[in-house]
Amino acid sequence: MDSLIQTIAIAALPVILAITLHEAAHGYAALHFGDPTAWQEGRITANPLKHIDPVGTILVPAIILLLSTGGILFGWAKPVPVNFGRLRHPKRDMLWVAAAGPAANLAMLLFWAALLKLAWLLPFNFFSLPMSRMAEVGMTINLVLMVLNLFPLPPLDGGRIAVSLLPPAAAWRFAQIERFGFPILLLLLFTGILSSLLTPVMQLVGGLVGFLFQLPS
Repeated sequence: MDSLIQTIAIAALPVILAITLHEAAHGYAALHFGDPTAWQEGRITANPLKHIDPVGTILVPAIILLLSTGGILFGWAKPVPVNFGRLRHPKRDMLWVAAAGPAANLAMLLFWAALLKLAWLLPFNFFSLPMSRMAEVGMTINLVLMVLNLFPLPPLDGGRIAVSLLPPAAAWRFAQIERFGFPILLLLLFTGILSSLLTPVMQLVGGLVGFLFQLPS
């Protein structure tokens, strides 16, 4: 029981921040490019209570952490409402709104890597191990969310980026996949195909971050 409580206490902050700030970043980018929908609904905030989905933000990450099966640690929050039709240049601005979420995860990945480096540089104390473990969880969840969301499958951010970049006719056809996107994602996840596709990318990005901060491999 003590181990369970410790795991939850250490992982809760980085997991909740990774998921909720990802969504808040979408809302902020949408507001910047002309769509105030998320702002009007009070979703452009770091307050996790505004973004938490009981299943995706708490239950799923907790089960993955506790089972420790080596699978991809991931979760989700309540999607921030974005009305792409209200953007000043819908097709072009869609790219920046979609990219804002993974960009937020990249920023947090670098933050947690810096914190991990700091924990190792400071003289060993009572907080060294918890800080290191929290930083490692923060790096892992943000790395996974960034790479996963850049996967080019609507409605993931990577799918919306692809729609923004494709010519109009091809973009319209590709966007039709969105209605089947979540079942396709689950199929790829449970067959192991998703992990085989994303793991090399995560290893590359993680290696680059480790090299940047001179972290042991």
